[in-house]
Amino acid sequence: MTGPVIDLGELRHGQDPDPLPRPPRANGRQLRCALALLLVLLTLASAAVPQPRRAAVTLPGSAGADVVVLGDLLVVIDATNAQKPQRLAAFRLPGGDPVWQASLPMVARYWGVSPLAGMLLATGYEIGPEGQGTLTVALDLATGAYRWQQPGSANRLADGNMLLQSGDDDEPVSLRAVDPCCGTVRWQLTDAADYVNVRDTDDGVDRLVLNRVDGPTEVRDAITGAVLARADLRPPGGGTLGYVQVVNELLLTVGGVPATVTAYGLDRLDRRWNSPAGQVDFVEDCGPVLCLRTRSNGLWAVDRVTGEARWSSDRWDWVSPHGGRLVASTVNSSGAALQQLAVLDPMTGRVLAELGRWELAQFGLDGPLIGVRRRPDGGLLVAKLDVRAGEVRMLDVLPDATGECQAIVDQLQCRHVDGSFKLWQLPD
Repeated sequence: MTGPVIDLGELRHGQDPDPLPRPPRANGRQLRCALALLLVLLTLASAAVPQPRRAAVTLPGSAGADVVVLGDLLVVIDATNAQKPQRLAAFRLPGGDPVWQASLPMVARYWGVSPLAGMLLATGYEIGPEGQGTLTVALDLATGAYRWQQPGSANRLADGNMLLQSGDDDEPVSLRAVDPCCGTVRWQLTDAADYVNVRDTDDGVDRLVLNRVDGPTEVRDAITGAVLARADLRPPGGGTLGYVQVVNELLLTVGGVPATVTAYGLDRLDRRWNSPAGQVDFVEDCGPVLCLRTRSNGLWAVDRVTGEARWSSDRWDWVSPHGGRLVASTVNSSGAALQQLAVLDPMTGRVLAELGRWELAQFGLDGPLIGVRRRPDGGLLVAKLDVRAGEVRMLDVLPDATGECQAIVDQLQCRHVDGSFKLWQLPD
């Protein structure tokens, strides 16, 4: 994609500019001849010089396939097939050159792949009459060669190893920390808890919270498996613990009669504060505040240090911290992907900017957001959404793109009208 980037801004209707004065009568014929000659010259020049074209790389992708970007690799995962194992195909970015193809060893419904220590980890649920539950398969990231497989779903640990968690609603959870190179077990807990919560940092999981319906809560170091704190957090006089969630340095419980949200320090389980919860379903990280989501789709923001209420609203469907602010989507946006987006002050809930209706193709914590939306006459409009400035910068129009877009550094990958995936170069 070449040529200058034009900031379209906002179209406004105002008075038309004053018409140009008519030339003197005596010079009219000379002026018309000069304009005609200039038009001919411009036409010949445009025909002689090739017009710039968008640089696009085509990648194969069947209907129902998933595409995942892993650093400089783009991995295409075939659609689930109950009769045969799924295939993976890896392509090198930015050129889209094929690197390898591989088949996953088990017939399963795989929901994602991720890189770790030179391996490509694929996690899925076995399907068919002999399915045994969740499993993780490790392939060599450079070649696609099969390395090993074990039961459980995978999480990256903060020390570079991997945590495998197995079990479901009908059986206790078991945990194993393994070396991703070969699946060697470093520590394990069998029937560890009825359910497990984790703290996932930028480096990986570093804390585990183990809960039993009829017993105490344990906090463990995810790297070593050692117990850091143990306490019975159930309501006085009996009853169930309720919903448990880990948000940064806090462990939160939601439940009790009357319903409350109680915050504990994660590493020592020391009680920090208690606030009435009403009909709270879950808690979201909103930067300097915690956002409590109610069953009536309301949002209640409380101070994460004191638990004091800051603001509330029933306008927002979801919120997420970004660059010191909150990006929010309005309730009843037009579709599952297209969202009416706004920027909020996290401490007050005040709307700082309206960004318009977009599908998000990229959502990093601090970098720019890339949004796309369909045009009535076909293709996609692409824009950069600057959360800090509260501005939208139009980048380009992709006439043959249909959606399913992912922003990849300075490229945008979208589904093409012919069913394939294409990579387009984003302008600076």
